[in-house]
Amino acid sequence: MAETRVLPLQGVHNFRDYGGYAGAGGAQVKSGLLWRSAQHVEASDTDLEAIHGLGITTVIDLRGPSEYEANPCRRHSDFSAQVFRYPEETAGLALHTEAADGVVTAAEARAAMMRLYNGIAFRENLVPMLRCYFEVLRRAEGPTLVHCVAGKDRTGFAVALSQHVLGVARDDILADYLLTNQAGNIEARIAAGADHIRARHGGIDDATIRTLMGVEEDYLRTALAAVEGRHGSIDAYLTDVLGVDHVAREELRAHYLEV
Repeated sequence: MAETRVLPLQGVHNFRDYGGYAGAGGAQVKSGLLWRSAQHVEASDTDLEAIHGLGITTVIDLRGPSEYEANPCRRHSDFSAQVFRYPEETAGLALHTEAADGVVTAAEARAAMMRLYNGIAFRENLVPMLRCYFEVLRRAEGPTLVHCVAGKDRTGFAVALSQHVLGVARDDILADYLLTNQAGNIEARIAAGADHIRARHGGIDDATIRTLMGVEEDYLRTALAAVEGRHGSIDAYLTDVLGVDHVAREELRAHYLEV
């Protein structure tokens, strides 16, 4: 399944279809409509042609202004998708970059990632983009793409929530999240992240970089447990914080599930 859902690209990392899983009521999440990735600043011309061929009509960019202004996405010459961004910082920094501040060892990096995931659902300026993401999914008339910097933390959490809405089993949600550690050219992605992290935080050893640039099941479990601990359930959080109530969830299922 991993091989069929990952789009192999040269300069855009972690680009993959997060549909195709078993969903609610024995239905299947449609393939080819739900895409996720890292940023596109280093997209090759070949990458742009491949992405253009997907027919994406809407892009949800979870990065903050300092991120997308420093690293503007390359676009195909016929790019016509509507792009949604938030005008204020959505996280201050990508989680893996923020987690690098002051860490020396891989163990410290992992602890920092766990701490940040514990609060990811409640980040003041990420929540509006999560609301936007679900509103876009409800109204989209074609394939959508959601991305951040590395396409693994903010994007991973957003995707997990949408898969939950569509009735994807928790084990499949976690497995899809962990595909970040396998999708595409892993070494190139880690190298790109290393350059960015070291430029901001100085010399950090390779083992620590790899911890920062990967994902672990416990990260997402921690985020979801924090939601359940504060709101009682994922559905209650979706309703109370993101405005994705029962009616909206049923609309999303009608749109993205097929028998």
